[in-house]
Amino acid sequence: MVKNLCSYLHSYAEQYETSDFLKGDPSWWMHQVEGGKNQEAMAFIASCLSYGSRKQFMPKIGWIKEKASGEVHDWVLSGDFEKDLPHDDLGCFYRLYNIQQMNEFLRVYQSLLKEYGTLGNYVRKHASTGILAIETICRYFADRGVAVIIPKDTKSACKRVCMFLRWMVRSGSSVDLGLWSDFIDRRTLVMPLDTHVLSQSVRLGLLTNKTASMSVAQRLTARLAEYFPDDPLKGDFALFGYGVNFSDQI
Repeated sequence: MVKNLCSYLHSYAEQYETSDFLKGDPSWWMHQVEGGKNQEAMAFIASCLSYGSRKQFMPKIGWIKEKASGEVHDWVLSGDFEKDLPHDDLGCFYRLYNIQQMNEFLRVYQSLLKEYGTLGNYVRKHASTGILAIETICRYFADRGVAVIIPKDTKSACKRVCMFLRWMVRSGSSVDLGLWSDFIDRRTLVMPLDTHVLSQSVRLGLLTNKTASMSVAQRLTARLAEYFPDDPLKGDFALFGYGVNFSDQI
């Protein structure tokens, strides 16, 4: 347990929630396209690809941006992705995702855009809190047969969906976009939780759990709300900073 944990976390949060955080982070890509619709679409696809090694998934996200010429929303909505990711291609796209799976994911995303205009419009209609937004996004894709790229339910920690929601909801940030800040309260967001964040949280005495799950992610969020009551996910940057500095010390 760290003494004066509150000031410790606040110090790291202020130090790391800057534009420098974007370097090498998947959130960088949503800042490389113009217009809210493109930023939302780029962020959503980038979040879906953000697992494993950054050296491997960052170029895959860049490939999407390049094929879309930065117009990611229209690339999906128009069906132009069919030329770049054909449905009959079973070759690997990235790790567990093959090209056919990416095509099917984008087809479902396309159908959502055709009906609602944007993912944000869909979530606005069906959810008013962070956890409801997670459930709403997972359910839409699961009901249409996409259960690898998007979690089928909220039994897991849904780390990438939670991360995407942080990007969309938190405003006044040099990292996060805040495009959905008018209909989801940032205090209802759920912490993006993976094994790395879990281990940092245990070291700091914020958690005792050893396994990531949605219930544990919500428990960590509640603990962070003790230190950041108006903005619990500011703690995401604090834990990142702690992780960087802890790694430097071992």
